[in-house]
Amino acid sequence: MENYIMEESTRDECKVVNNGIIEYNASKVPFTQEPSFLPINRVIKGIDGDIRAGINSLLYCWNCLHIGALWVKEEFRQNGYGSVLLNEVEKIAKEKGCNLIHVDTFDFQAKDFYLKHGYEVFGVLDDCPSEHKYYFMKKNI
Repeated sequence: MENYIMEESTRDECKVVNNGIIEYNASKVPFTQEPSFLPINRVIKGIDGDIRAGINSLLYCWNCLHIGALWVKEEFRQNGYGSVLLNEVEKIAKEKGCNLIHVDTFDFQAKDFYLKHGYEVFGVLDDCPSEHKYYFMKKNI
């Protein structure tokens, strides 16, 4: 390798890289959904408009759903908000043809919550962060 420059990517350059891998993936395994990427995000608010909980997920390419974040404000935990959000997103994804959901979580986050909702661990990364575990989980619907 000769005659090249390496530098921090701009936001537009990040898009070029992302679009490049999307095009490559589509050339190898045709996408089975339209649109190819569909965000499914929900929040629960109090009467005052304060956000109590939320979930961000993405239905992508092959009718797979990735849950990127599920968060419940600390004072509202153990009140069922997480379950309500997860059930809503799963229902929407299923209506759109989804058959596989996956999520990642740390040992200090929500592994047991997802297990309770029918998810199973398919991979573990040890010492990430140090002395903790990072779980990869899935659910077929």
